[in-house]
Amino acid sequence: MDAAERLTALKDAHLYRQLRVIDSAPDHEVLLNGRPVLLFCSNSYLGLGREPEILHAAAQALEEWGTGASGSRLVSGTLRAHVELEAELARFKGSEAALSFSSGYAANVGTLATLCCSQDHIFSDERNHASIIDGCRLSRAQVVVYAHADLDDLRAKIHAVQPRSGLIVTDSVFSMDGDLAPLPELAELARSHGLTLMVDDAHATGVLGDTGRGSLEHFGLTQTDVPLVMASLSKAIPCEGGAICASRDVCDMLRHTARSHVFSTAQTPATAVAACAALRYILHHPERLVRLRANTAHLRQSLAAYGVVAPGVTPIVPIPVGDEAMAEEVADRLLRNGVFAPCIRYPTVARGAARLRLVLNAAHTLEDIERAAWAVAQSLGTSIRNTKTRSV
Repeated sequence: MDAAERLTALKDAHLYRQLRVIDSAPDHEVLLNGRPVLLFCSNSYLGLGREPEILHAAAQALEEWGTGASGSRLVSGTLRAHVELEAELARFKGSEAALSFSSGYAANVGTLATLCCSQDHIFSDERNHASIIDGCRLSRAQVVVYAHADLDDLRAKIHAVQPRSGLIVTDSVFSMDGDLAPLPELAELARSHGLTLMVDDAHATGVLGDTGRGSLEHFGLTQTDVPLVMASLSKAIPCEGGAICASRDVCDMLRHTARSHVFSTAQTPATAVAACAALRYILHHPERLVRLRANTAHLRQSLAAYGVVAPGVTPIVPIPVGDEAMAEEVADRLLRNGVFAPCIRYPTVARGAARLRLVLNAAHTLEDIERAAWAVAQSLGTSIRNTKTRSV
């Protein structure tokens, strides 16, 4: 099938994505085609993308270091900014060391493909991120997929396989469902069967835990329990890149052998400096996390008032629709009602499991949230308990 035929097939299946060009910096509200709309699909959970303290750090770094790193980390690309970022990340995540990558995707793919081989087994949650799935494939390990967050299924599959070596890998916060992996139980399973536990903490870093350090802090775990943690630098930390937080030996080995690290130009130094500043900012400004959690609770309460059930505790609020064509229409109606949150469809989720996916951040106001809940209810056609009409 040629490209034109494949595009036609995507459109016929309601899987073709229409790119929406935003004309302003991502914030709680953006300009879309010259029109202000509420942004409820950004992963910038703490709303730090325009925080003056972080912007100032990035501007200074741009002036000092220029626009690029000029080389890969093992050649000329390791700058002081990268070393300082990795040290700050290790402190933040409570690990012995950290190694930065150009993206979280590269971090997961490179780590899994490097640490595992054909003699190993990888036990992977069925709803893990695509970067984990691709890393498992590239590793050539024997991959066993277990039912989502199902400890009994995982336990049965480990017993059936009797692996001699390998790992369990999972998202901590699942990006399309917003639910949490049972990390304490997974850590115990890994420990009792001689496996390593690897956690993708992309949607937990800056979000979970008393101080925003992530899922390990949330569950009271340490690096001993979870030896491999991937942290994103492009979500609550409003920059780009990813990192593996692990032992010093593992990070050093990955530095020399992970292909997505070895053969990639290093992060832009201004990005590394900005990420470092963001990590410090999060620790010094706990009010951002408090506001995010208050916003998260308020959206669910506001939706419930309209009869829209959205269980969970994280800022990711999925609203199932099912049919792809219907989800596309609901998302279009939502945009016409002033809220930008594109529908999520296959292959991001299973066929027939299309949904709206609203994402909160600390910059949203209570009025923003109430407008969004009203718009969702209107777009779904849900009966409105509060008969008072309002304009958006």
